[in-house]
Amino acid sequence: MRLYDTLSGEKREFAPMADEVTIYVCGPNLYGPCHIGHALSYVFFDVLRRYLEYQGHRVHQVQNFTDIEDRIIEVAQKEGRSIGELAEHYIQRFLGEMDALGIQRAHDYPRATEYIDRMIEIIQYLIAKNNAYVVEGDVYFRVRNFQNYGHLSRRPIEDMRAGSRIEIDPRKEDPMDFALWKASKEGEPSWPTPWGPGRPGWHIECTAMSMSLLGKQIDIHGGGQDVIFPHHENEIAQSEVYTGASPFVRFWVHNGLLRLPDDDSEKMTRHTGNFVSCRDALATHSPDTLRMYFFSSHYRSPLMYTEEGVASASRALERLHNALRSKTESEDEGQVDAETYRKRFLAAMDDDLNTPQALASMFDLAHEINRHKETGAAVGGAQRALREMASVLGLSLNEQAGSEHKDAYPFIDLLVETRTQLRAERNFQMGDSIRTQLEELGVTLEDSADGTKWRFKGLS
Repeated sequence: MRLYDTLSGEKREFAPMADEVTIYVCGPNLYGPCHIGHALSYVFFDVLRRYLEYQGHRVHQVQNFTDIEDRIIEVAQKEGRSIGELAEHYIQRFLGEMDALGIQRAHDYPRATEYIDRMIEIIQYLIAKNNAYVVEGDVYFRVRNFQNYGHLSRRPIEDMRAGSRIEIDPRKEDPMDFALWKASKEGEPSWPTPWGPGRPGWHIECTAMSMSLLGKQIDIHGGGQDVIFPHHENEIAQSEVYTGASPFVRFWVHNGLLRLPDDDSEKMTRHTGNFVSCRDALATHSPDTLRMYFFSSHYRSPLMYTEEGVASASRALERLHNALRSKTESEDEGQVDAETYRKRFLAAMDDDLNTPQALASMFDLAHEINRHKETGAAVGGAQRALREMASVLGLSLNEQAGSEHKDAYPFIDLLVETRTQLRAERNFQMGDSIRTQLEELGVTLEDSADGTKWRFKGLS
């Protein structure tokens, strides 16, 4: 398998350092719900892991939870909750939505607040090595002491500009230096250190968690293209200075970003409100449909999320369903040369996980299956091959998955509207009866000042 490495800028043959492939994927910041752009990224890394395991590799995947960060503190204070309560709420919602999307759970989900001691240990070493310095309780990394800074993002230091994803602070020795530790402010959570109480910067968190669970060097480190700079650039600098081991990561893998039409932003962003939540997408589309839509574009390419595009993916998915709608999926291998299509599929996946080409081989196989079915020929072997390919992509090809309740949506909406009217008339007994019956059917209601929303259990 040849995999594109962002650092080298080329596709290289992938082979793990040891018997186990180590993968670290940057996880969500837990200040709000995940959106469908996050889903695209995690679906891709799910397929990367599935394909490595399909090829016989043993994989150890770690995906972190950022549970201490500026926006988390801001939202927690605004809502009158602790950062722990806020983080736990969004962790459970995230896991439910990823489960619904058919994404395999990582082997470890470390939380940043569980690795504070390791972060302090790393920062102490960087200070002792003169690669970091303390200013009034803040600690900054000396970027110019690391000669390879900027190689990942291909940005010479002289061309980088403070203020564009770079924190402006006149106390820094150099505008490019980044925060390893932030001095505590009133009302914020803090931890004691030799240089005073405070909390970690964003970048040091991933270094501490990845090294604690996967060692000082990693096979694959991934995330969206939006975290190449400064996050991953800073991870390389602090990690390689701390361990003396280079490279910190053998393959940097980054997916393209998802955005909405008529939006000038490079990606969906929660804090600006220009996003579609995973919950809303899953309430309308099946997991297979969403995955099919993501796979229609190569993972390194940007993608625009449109309902027309998702509808097209749903129609394409139906072509695969048609190929499996038959009682001929027997032990008889049949007359379709499934091996030819399997080889095409594998060649596409070996070429930097080229899912559009992989899907093309599946659609061609489905066409052959349908053509032979019309003649009454057995197609059992071909159907099994099609399911095998689908499983590599995490497609269930179960027509009921995610769509089994769609016909009930209008009736659920009507019942919710009826309950709202009953409550307005203070007929709480009947309103509660409707709620109870819906819950018995697996439908959960959520009342708020904005009205009542419903969801199926498991998509929390």
